[in-house]
Amino acid sequence: MALYNGCIIEVKRTAMQLQVLGCSGGIGGVLRTSSFLVDDDILLDAGTGIGDLSIAQLANIDHVFLTHSHIDHILGIPLIADTVQGLRNKPIYIYALAETIASIKQHLFNWVIWPDFTELPSKSAPCVQFVSIATGQSVQLGSRRITALPVDHAVPAVGYLLDSGDGTLVYSGDTTSHAPFWQALNQAKLLKYLIIETSFVDREEDRAREAKHYNPKMLCGDLALLNSQPEVYITHLKPDQESVIMREFEQHAPRHRISQLAHGSVFSF
Repeated sequence: MALYNGCIIEVKRTAMQLQVLGCSGGIGGVLRTSSFLVDDDILLDAGTGIGDLSIAQLANIDHVFLTHSHIDHILGIPLIADTVQGLRNKPIYIYALAETIASIKQHLFNWVIWPDFTELPSKSAPCVQFVSIATGQSVQLGSRRITALPVDHAVPAVGYLLDSGDGTLVYSGDTTSHAPFWQALNQAKLLKYLIIETSFVDREEDRAREAKHYNPKMLCGDLALLNSQPEVYITHLKPDQESVIMREFEQHAPRHRISQLAHGSVFSF
């Protein structure tokens, strides 16, 4: 049992598993935007990748951790709520920065773009309940701990560190170079996997910095700050630049092994 935000949560697990539902910076064909299924009851971000889950799987989601408010990371939330509202007897808890929650309430759950599922099917028993978290805060779900990490993006954002007790995995969400992020990673115990974004090619460094994303040169420079040697997987690549981005990583020849994240990949830790 775990008590969080006044709610008793029962989870019986000792390890964690993350499945990649979507990891592209765009859509088309097999491409899906950012979404990851953790065990069978947690989502990290809720992009178009959630469409690959069955209705039964969607109804089993109890917790959603959002990195930020951009649509490629949140657009699945209203559709999940609408799909499963009659199949659950408890709310879906959505954890995010206060600024992210405010944006979703103002621009999405506003009765114009979509009904407000924090009031449906009733205010006393809503389908969705938001939980505000702060950078550095941890949420304990049974033996699993999920901690919000500092990142730097065009809107308020966090990354997440997932800790099973036997190992850790970090998902950056969207970010650019940010020293506190790397300092947090160096404090992580048993860091096995780092899933981190790179959205632009090297020649577009000015655009990357303006939009607060990475390119290969910038990320390889920051990887030198890491004291550990996790497996590094690149996510959020622009669909038309995937091959160039990965080729540029090879040219920079960092000391870390770097791979492109693939839809359907599964990580256990």
